[in-house]
Amino acid sequence: MSETKVVVITGANRGIGLELARHYAGEGHEVIGVCRQSSEELTSVATQVIEGIDVTTDEGIAKLKAELAGKDISLLINNAGLLQDEQLGSIDFDSIRTQMEINAYAPLRVVEALVSLMGQGSKIANITSRMGSIADNDSGGRYGYRASKAALNAFGKSLAMDLKPKGVAVAQLHPGYVKTRMVNFGGLITPEDSARGLAERIAQLSLENTGSFWHSNGEELPW
Repeated sequence: MSETKVVVITGANRGIGLELARHYAGEGHEVIGVCRQSSEELTSVATQVIEGIDVTTDEGIAKLKAELAGKDISLLINNAGLLQDEQLGSIDFDSIRTQMEINAYAPLRVVEALVSLMGQGSKIANITSRMGSIADNDSGGRYGYRASKAALNAFGKSLAMDLKPKGVAVAQLHPGYVKTRMVNFGGLITPEDSARGLAERIAQLSLENTGSFWHSNGEELPW
């Protein structure tokens, strides 16, 4: 990307979101980091930080839309997420509801609010997980996380179909097993490596492959 573009990233204050902010800022783009609470790392790289945003609430979404009014968004990265665990026999349904709100409904809320600011050539990247793949599930468990990411994948596919006539491409992207706080830093790859791979997938996203489900390493994942 040679020209300066507006890149909006949710959950940008740490982990993968922060590394994506660093990546796009390093390319010279206008990076707008969205989060509930900012960090020194984010403020040092982002062009603008919009904090105090809870993407699961009407108030948070309204504030985000107001803050971004008049922007021409080139890339929206729905990155904010939550991983919790449930075991059969002691399932916490409130935990499942919370994960659905954050991992699935919130990205759809954000797109619904900001799609009017996106035009021909814009892109949406939903940071999902291969744990949202039904075909790939061979270990069970993680009921809320799996279901919420599967729902996000379904939303993303519908968004891709609905937005294709407008010229907006959509991808569902698995970042890999990344060493972040979400997994107690027990992953296999660094946030930097993940962000680099995700950016490559986003660069390759087009109206021809819109709606696809990709690993950050370039592997197309099964639904």
